[in-house]
Amino acid sequence: MPQSEHVERHFTASDTIRDIVIGMSDGLTVPFALAAGLSGAVASTGIIVTAGLAEVAAGSIAMGLGGYLAARSDVEHYHSERQREVAEVAEKPEIEEAEVREIFESYGISGSEAAPLVLALRRSPEKWVDFMMRFELGLERPEPKRALQSAVTIALAYVAGGLIPLLSYIVVHEVQPALTLSVAVTLVALFVFGFVKGRFTGAGALRSALQTVLIGGVAAAVAFALARAVSR
Repeated sequence: MPQSEHVERHFTASDTIRDIVIGMSDGLTVPFALAAGLSGAVASTGIIVTAGLAEVAAGSIAMGLGGYLAARSDVEHYHSERQREVAEVAEKPEIEEAEVREIFESYGISGSEAAPLVLALRRSPEKWVDFMMRFELGLERPEPKRALQSAVTIALAYVAGGLIPLLSYIVVHEVQPALTLSVAVTLVALFVFGFVKGRFTGAGALRSALQTVLIGGVAAAVAFALARAVSR
């Protein structure tokens, strides 16, 4: 009887999705809170749009730079640990063998069963180091272009998110109607973003959507209340 081919489907773009989530979540929340806060203090949509665009520009650069430095730090950490592991494999092979056996034992593989695997690793020092990096230290080799890709992805996601709450102030030229429209549009965007994020990350989509709306809504409400109180 013919059997259908088994195909495993795994999500493999977790780093990119993480960068989009980081950029978009802050991009939606911070300019939204800023615009709402300014709406409680000024009567000009032009000022709000100018300040909002300045914040989006500065925020996207800062977030992108932060993503770049974080990715570069991961690369430097990986190479530093790899150099240490190369030295240990060359200078302390007996200790490293014992560590390999411990790793296999944690997976229920006995010492006798692990012996040929340990021998195979000893014959290939490069693969041995790869094995220790992954299973002892839990480190994966970073992609060479990861830092720049992370920076660009986070920055663009921040800009995309940040423009959503500002569009209402660009289209509508009275502050209160613009604020009302901005709140409605941004809360919908936060809900959709949270829902999609939940689907991609495996978390509850509806719960993620509601949490995202709650965080963005509270941030904007607090900013608006503070600005209104200070401006009185």
